Amino acid sequence: MPSSPSFQPRDPGYVERVRASFGRQTFMRFLGAELTLVEPGYCEVRLPFRGDFTQQHGYFHAGTLTSIADSAGGYAGFTLMGADDSVLAVEFKVNLLTPARGELAIARARVVKAGRTLTVCQVDVSTVEAGKETLCAIMQQTLIRLADRPDL
Repeated sequence: MPSSPSFQPRDPGYVERVRASFGRQTFMRFLGAELTLVEPGYCEVRLPFRGDFTQQHGYFHAGTLTSIADSAGGYAGFTLMGADDSVLAVEFKVNLLTPARGELAIARARVVKAGRTLTVCQVDVSTVEAGKETLCAIMQQTLIRLADRPDL
C-alpha cells in the first residue's frame, strides 16, 4: 500500500486507545481477527483462514473480507481523533478483484484525508497463500468523527 501522508495524532495515547477499542469488538474477537499494526493514519488487521469463513466455492466470503476492511479503516481514522472522540463508518464501497484464497487475509488501511468531521480511508485486502500475497479487494471508506463522545 502506498505510504500515508504524514499525520500527527491528536492524542498521544492513540495506540493504547485504538487497541483497547479493538479489544471491545466482540465480532472481531469472534472471527479471530488481530490488530497487528497501529500507526498515525494507518492500521492493519489480520485474519487466519477458517472453513466457516467461506462461500460456496471455498474462497473467503466477501462479507468476511469486508468486515476486517471496515475495522482496519475505522481504526486508521480513529488513530487521528482526540481522546474523547469516537468513530463510525458512514459509507464504503468495496471492489472484489479476484477470488480470495489462502491461509491468511490482511486488511491494510490508510487515511487519505482527515477532516474535522469526515475522514476518508483506503483499504487494501490481500490474501496469503503458500507465502505469496495477492491483492483481492479494495475499499474506499468515509468515517465520521463523533466529537466528545468517548469510545467506551
